[in-house]
Amino acid sequence: MEHRQIWLYLAATAVGVIGGIAAPQSASVLAASINPVLGLLLFATFLGVPLSRIGRAFRDVRFLAAILALNFVAVPIVVFGLSRFVSADLALLIGVVLVLSTPCIDYVIVFAGIAGGAKDRLLAAAPLLMLVQILLLPAYLLLFAGAAAISSIEILPFVEAFVFLIALPLAAAALVQWVAARSKVGVRIEKVTQTAMVPLMMATLAVVIGSQISAVGERLGKLLLVVPIYVAFLAVMLVVGIATARVARLDVAASRALVFSGATRNSLVVLPLALALPASLDLAPLAVVTQTLIELMGMLTFVKLVPRLVR
Repeated sequence: MEHRQIWLYLAATAVGVIGGIAAPQSASVLAASINPVLGLLLFATFLGVPLSRIGRAFRDVRFLAAILALNFVAVPIVVFGLSRFVSADLALLIGVVLVLSTPCIDYVIVFAGIAGGAKDRLLAAAPLLMLVQILLLPAYLLLFAGAAAISSIEILPFVEAFVFLIALPLAAAALVQWVAARSKVGVRIEKVTQTAMVPLMMATLAVVIGSQISAVGERLGKLLLVVPIYVAFLAVMLVVGIATARVARLDVAASRALVFSGATRNSLVVLPLALALPASLDLAPLAVVTQTLIELMGMLTFVKLVPRLVR
């Protein structure tokens, strides 16, 4: 499954699309299962990285400075420019700003690892990236979408996402690794969880896409406006990420991890935020899901392309 995971992820996406269109009544049930499935995926992801290395990764000031500069200096400039193309539609604008302004802290670790990126450094940076994006997101919305966007956002879903999708899975993974070092039971849990990594990723993709794809199809005309924006973002951030890594003089593994961090966005975590918006902005969560679909296709390309560009 690990050797064929790219094709399996495509298959999971197809299942989500077909299932969501064939049974639109299942959308609410699938939406309610997003966070539990994503939490299990992150637990398995964290478990696959020796947490004893996190302290060492935090001492890598150069990498942390590069990842912060890329995501919170370069990305906002790119997002501002691209978001002007939908500035006339507040719902689409909020969706684009929400998803493109927030760096990924979950499956970026999976995809970067496939491409030979430094998973431990991304894991060490994840809490910092989450905290900074929580603090800066209101400023991005105010600058890029105006005061009306700020009044529509609730911060509680973001805090809940951090606690249930980052803090708890990370603490659980640390506990299992601690037990594994002292008993056979912990070792078995580690093996079972690592075996389940690919199925969990498949389940996450199928659930997220299946829960929203029917609504996406109904509003396809407007959502097509954001597709070129998301494609352009991936292309621009590929170049900017590589350039940032070279300026920072990072090694190969860190450079690949940096490129993935700049290109992948926090769509699965900000989706609850978008879903909490009022009904008048119901296009915003659909714009987030559309980005997930485009980004998935992009990541399947990145895992092949980035190792060739960053040697």
